[in-house]
Amino acid sequence: MSQLADSQLRELADDLRALQDELRSLLELSAEGAKPVDLDAPIGRLTRMDAIQQQTMAAANREASKLRLSLVGAALSAIEEGDYGDCAGCEEPIEFRRLKAKPEARMCIACQGARERAQ
Repeated sequence: MSQLADSQLRELADDLRALQDELRSLLELSAEGAKPVDLDAPIGRLTRMDAIQQQTMAAANREASKLRLSLVGAALSAIEEGDYGDCAGCEEPIEFRRLKAKPEARMCIACQGARERAQ
């Protein structure tokens, strides 16, 4: 069971909503850059390669933002359900400092580290 104080929970909910707005704006602004490059455009080979590389990076960044937006939505739902702040690995409370740095975190530092080492 989460040991967050009500004021901490409200602060983190505000952080999550702000992050959600930021990610939605970022996705909206980056939509154009992630569109496929027109291979028939009358540009040089190096310019086309650069455009394809930029498009690939923009698409990868958009996918990462979409994933993070999904995690933010899940965290906001967990707040509503009263399950926010508990580690999905060990079920112990996640420290406020971790949630403040990454409010969509689903795992404590120890469990996240163990998961990353196992991959």
